[in-house]
This record gives sequence, C-alpha cells and structure tokens, in this order.
Amino acid sequence: MIRFTAFARAPTALALALFGAAGLAQAAAFKAVLLLPADDPRLERSRVERAYLGHPTGAVTDGLAAAIKESRLELESAGASLALETVTVTDAAQAKAAALKAEKGGAVALFTDLPADATLAVADAVKLPVLNLSAAGDRLRQQDCRPRLYHVTPSERMRADALAQTLVSRKWMQVLLLTGPTPADAERAAVVQAALKRYGLKVTASKPFKLSGDPRERDLANPLLLTQGGHDVVWVVDTDGEFARTLPYRTATPRPVVGDAGLVAVAWHAQFERYGAPQVSRRFAREAKRPISAADWTAWLAGKALAAAVVAAPKGPAAAVHKSLAEGEVDGSQGVPMSFRPWDGQLRQPLLLTDGQGVIGSAPVEGILHPRNNLDTVGADAPEKLCKVTR
Repeated sequence: MIRFTAFARAPTALALALFGAAGLAQAAAFKAVLLLPADDPRLERSRVERAYLGHPTGAVTDGLAAAIKESRLELESAGASLALETVTVTDAAQAKAAALKAEKGGAVALFTDLPADATLAVADAVKLPVLNLSAAGDRLRQQDCRPRLYHVTPSERMRADALAQTLVSRKWMQVLLLTGPTPADAERAAVVQAALKRYGLKVTASKPFKLSGDPRERDLANPLLLTQGGHDVVWVVDTDGEFARTLPYRTATPRPVVGDAGLVAVAWHAQFERYGAPQVSRRFAREAKRPISAADWTAWLAGKALAAAVVAAPKGPAAAVHKSLAEGEVDGSQGVPMSFRPWDGQLRQPLLLTDGQGVIGSAPVEGILHPRNNLDTVGADAPEKLCKVTR
C-alpha cells in the first residue's frame, strides 16, 4: 500500500511539473511602449541638480521598470508577462508615427511622457489606451479629452485644489497671487483662481513677476516690493521654478509661501512614511540609485496599473485588458484604492503637501467631504465636466 501511494504520487508530480512548464511556455506575452522626448529640457543637468519641488529628477523609465519588476511574480502566477519598449520622439508627428507602429506591433497600451500636443497626437492616432505620465494641463481632461486617454499624473486643478483646501483648513483666507511671465504661468494662474473661488478664498492682489537682466525690470523680481500689502499667504505660480525657489523667507512681511515653492502639492515625496510608502521609496532608490520623485512615483503607479489590468485578464484579448484598466483599482501605497474617473480619465489620488524636507499633510483635507468619493474633491468633479467623450 505504501509502495502504491509513492508510485502514484510520482507521475502526478511529474504531470504537474509538465503542466506548469507548458503553462509557462504558453504564457500570454504583453508589450507596452513608452514614448519619450528625444531631448528633454526638464532633465538638463543644472535643473536636475537644483531639484525644484515637483519637477522630475530622472527619467520615467526608472519608475516603469521598477513597477514591472515588482509585478513579475504576480504576472507569472497569472500566466502572463509584460515587457516595456522605449521610443524617443522629437515632435508630435514623430510621436504619432511611433504610436501607429506600436499599435501595429501588438502593443497593449502606450505610456507618454510628452507635452500636451504630442500626447493628443498619440491619442488620436491609435485605439489603444494611452497613459499620460506628465502633461498636467486641464484641457487634456476637459475640452481636449479623448476616450482612451488616461491621466496618471495629477492635473493642475488637483494640485491647486489640494493647496486651497489646506489654506482653508488653516484659515489663511487672504491670498496674494504672484504669476510668472510665460503662457503656461498664465494658464496655471487661471486654474489657481478657480480653486480659490471654489473654496471661498480671496485674492487680495494679483501681481506679475519676471526674472530679467534689464535694469528697468529689476523691480519685477524684487520679493520685498512684490509682497507689500495685507495678506495671509503668498501663492506663487512659476512653471520654470527659478524665481519661486528664492521667495520663501524673503517676503516683506512674515507670511507663508505656497504654490511652486514653500508648501507644494505633489503626487509623492520620498519622506512619506505611512502605509507601504517607505518600502516603495527604498526599493526605487535601490534600483535607480537616486531618491524617488513625484514623477518617478507617477510612472511607477502607471506601470502597476497596467500590470494589474494584465493580471485581471491574463489571456486577453486586448479589449479585456483595456476594460480592466479603465474599471479596476490600483494600490499606490497611500492608504486608499485609486481608480480612473469615468468622466475625464483622471486617476483619483491623494496629494501630499511638502516643503521639500518632509510631508506636512495631505489632501483631501480632513473635514472636506464628497457624497461618493472624497478623492473627487481635488480636481474637476463629475457635475462640472467639460469632457464630452464616452469611455
């Protein structure tokens, strides 16, 4: 009897091993393609060395690679694999051509780390999900939205709402708004004003600033002159970041600075120490040999979201993966499940408030509630949507 049992188990074990080998051999192989700018001014050495708050400090490939590596065991258990291919482009036309080539080559999704116009060119060219890693402009979520365009990076409106909630919670109701000279600054300042209005804050004055070598424009970069008057807080909008980083502690009166310096709303910070955040940051630093930034975490989260969608539909078809991506949830190690909003494709996520040294708080701020999901208090809510596409 003992011999019979032993004899019976051997072929069973062999059969299981053969079955497992066959399963691995037949694992569904999925591929994603990342589109990057060929010459990225954000990663110019002097900018990376300055490490402006909220700006990238390295290539997003590091975050995506980390996410796929972390998801490998889960993917293999589901009988699937996920590979990443990287393509650099110089303009919107090249981005469109690369997207079409990726679609013909069997890619299941695209990641884009591109400006808004190039991102739209990609989304218009293909029928694949496009995960936007860096373009924060609200027009991509509103009048220029697309049915398969998903935004993992937080929008400008989300960042502005997060700060506005924080000001309300501290009763800093009177705001001096300083705006830079670029079109991007003007566009972002309009978003800030919408957030201030949403939360009942008052703009006491709105002033332009400008860094210039022209002696006649010297006063436009003088913090003491720009910050005269009565206010509770100075909100600076500086897409470039050079003026903003010099503003804290140089105001005419002792007032906090928020926006693009001082207190900044970001998707992630290396000093966030709750939930599974320290492990995420340490794993990234070990692999990439540098601290994780908000842009890195966004790329990591995008990779995790796609890997989770593949695990949910490991045998395909691609449409099933797309559905899982659109309707599923992803764990971003911030204590809440995250999902894409059906009305604009934006990923619901908390925002962290940081001074660059540590995490001061987060948004949604405690006490600010929503009838369905508190994460929808940051960013455009369903009733105010301008996106008219069906997902």
